[in-house]
Formats: sequence, C-alpha cells, structure tokens
Amino acid sequence: MMASRDVTPADKDLIEHGTLADYAIQSQPHAFYAALRHGDPVHYDPKLDSWLVTRHEDIFFVQSDPITFSVNKGYHTQQARGMQAEFQEILKNEGGGYFPDAIMSDPPYHTRIRKLMENAFTAHRVKALEPRIAAVVAEVLEGVADRGNADAVKDIAVPLTIRVIVEQLGLDHGMEDKISRWSVAVTAQIGRMQDRDQMLENARQICDLQHYIIGKMKEREANRGEDMISDIVHARLPNEDGTADTLTFAEAVSLIRAILIAGNDTTATAIGNLFYLITTRPGFADLLKEVVEDDRRLSRFVEELLRIEPPVRALSRLATREVVVGGTTIPEGAHMLLVYGSGNDDETVFPDPRKFDLDRPNIARHVAFGGGPHRCVGLALARMEVKVMAREIVRRMDNIRLAIPVEDIRYVPTVATRTIESLPITFTRRSA
Repeated sequence: MMASRDVTPADKDLIEHGTLADYAIQSQPHAFYAALRHGDPVHYDPKLDSWLVTRHEDIFFVQSDPITFSVNKGYHTQQARGMQAEFQEILKNEGGGYFPDAIMSDPPYHTRIRKLMENAFTAHRVKALEPRIAAVVAEVLEGVADRGNADAVKDIAVPLTIRVIVEQLGLDHGMEDKISRWSVAVTAQIGRMQDRDQMLENARQICDLQHYIIGKMKEREANRGEDMISDIVHARLPNEDGTADTLTFAEAVSLIRAILIAGNDTTATAIGNLFYLITTRPGFADLLKEVVEDDRRLSRFVEELLRIEPPVRALSRLATREVVVGGTTIPEGAHMLLVYGSGNDDETVFPDPRKFDLDRPNIARHVAFGGGPHRCVGLALARMEVKVMAREIVRRMDNIRLAIPVEDIRYVPTVATRTIESLPITFTRRSA
C-alpha cells in the first residue's frame, strides 16, 4: 500500500475553512478531497451538518455494514432538507401520494425490494439491448455530426440517455424537456442546495412526474409489455409456501421513478465527463482511438473513466449507533456522506490517481457505483451506454475541441453529483 503524503499548510487551511457546500469546491474538489484524506479523513462539515467519509477503505467499511450505517435513514432524513414536512404534504395532496424510495432502504426489507427489481436488469436483458442502444447513439450523433458544433451535455448526453430510458421503460417519445426537468427536481431533494421557492417548484415537477408514472403503470397492469415498467408492475418473487411476493403500489411507483431519474441523470453525467476528458486532457482522444476496437481495452477505458470522473459525488448514510470510522467517533444519529469522488482518488489504493491508466491492476475497485448491498442495480446498463457512446464518437467525430475556456465550465450546484451544466464543443465529421 502506498503511503499517504504529509499534511501541508494549504491542507490545514482547506480542512478548517472549506466546505462541500461551497460551489467553488464542488466545481474543483480534488484539493479539498486530498486535504481531508490526509489530514481529517472522517471530517465533520458544519455547513452540511454531515460527516464526510473520504478514504477508500473507510467507504468500504461503511458500505459493508448496512445496519449500523442506514441508507434508509440517511437518505430520507436528507430529502428536502429543512422542508421535508411541507414537501411530503404537497406530494400527498397534489402528486398522487408520497412514495418513499423503496430501494433506499435497509435489509431485510431492501433485500426483498432488490430481488423484485433485479429482473428488469438481468445481464441477458442488458446485452440484448446493446444493438438498439447503439442505433440510438448513432441517431443522436448523426443529428449533430454535420453542424461542426454542439453542446455535448444538452445536445448529446442528455437527449441520448433520456431516449434510452424512455425506450426501456416504454414511455412516450418527445418528452426530453419534461424528463430533464423531472430529473433536476428529484435530484435537488438530496442535493441540499435548494431554497423554499425552488423546493415548491421542484415539488410541482415531481407531482407531474408521479401522475405520469401512475398512468403508465395502470396501462401495464391491463396490458403487459416488453419493458421495465411491466417488469416492475408484474414482478413476482416465489415463496416457499407456493405463494408469490409482489410490490405494493407505492413501492412500484418509487422504483419506476428511481429507474427513470437515476437511469438517465447519472449516465448523462458520465457521458458529459467523457467529452470533458476528450476536450481537456492531452492524449485522451488518441488513447480512445487506440482502444475502441478492442472490447476488453475499451471496457477498461470505461472503468477508468468512471473512477477518475465518477458521476455520483456522494451518497448518504445515518449512524444508528455511536461507532468509530477511520479512527473518528461518529455519534449515534449523525448524518454521513460517502464521498465517492474522494475514494476514487485515494492514492493508497490508486497510485497517481489523477493519471488515466488503463493498466491499473485494481481498475475495477473504484466506488463509482457504490458497494455492498446497495451497489447500483443498473451498473451494467450504464457501463454499456458509456461504452457504446465512446465507440460511436470515434466512428463519427474527430478534432473535438472545447469551445469555451475550461474555467468557464459550470456545474450543477449539488453535493450529490458532479454534473456539468453545459459543454460547448466544436468538431469535424470523421471521414470513413
């Protein structure tokens, strides 16, 4: 294991004065992450009222004990922070109901939910989706290929991932703008950055989303299709006595909502990050061209992309008892954030972590998809979408350049993800 470096005066200043609530740190977080890992790896952030867990081994420790470190309590106490009662009341009165996120729960309840949900994400099903996803990627890129310029986030990443999840859920086409608004609204509930006016608008958007989902569920109850909503609505888990366990109405709504939002939002962020590295990291585009026709190397390329620029910055836990993490005592009832972006930068696990290295022997040890019982259920689909996009970029685009100064890139203000708002690029169509 590589030794951690000494704590510098700059580290001490960041530890004392920095906060993950600061937009400047959210945008360029790596110095802050490093300072915490070396000087205060389980750090109390008073502005967030949360303990930031920043080392890879400590993140793994927390994820391996879902009873002591509750996802259910961590996630649901975080939701609409400071305005939770009002938020829930709006959804009950205007949105068809308040449906807690069933997947964000603890064992043994979570074990049941996970098993009922997994049929929608079998390896066979995901593999069978690849040709259609490749066709959608090609259509999206062809739509901009002759223009010579585009917004890699708004014109490519977001429309692509929305189209894919629309097809897989069996939703209506032409809903890109609505789904984008719904995604922002749902993600804002765990981002800790919204004010009351924003919460009210976001709650209205979520009401609209839930009414739409409920309508589609009723259609699939009557007429089952070959889509993920049908998989969820008709999910069955055989019991030993010959009966079958099913999802409740509230559980099904929450799972479909989660698939819709997580299935497009984080994958769009990953694809935006792919374009960011192509346009800002010397040699990156050439490396992609080298590996694109080698399936094994391309898979490793995607893993290293997810490690070096993970779409999810941090997810919540709540300590159900007083416990020691990384030498720091966490009080019972304390809120925690597992900072995946920092864990993936931990030089004791990934030497020279800011280097993009396809030959890392432990390349898959990153925590971009979380871990333990809560490892992302849709990870195979997300990997495949990013992989297909990387392949099609090389086949259709060349000379990709950033069209704005790198310092002008803006990020969505949230602690939950590190999402680029807009990424204007120029390029040429690649000749055959």
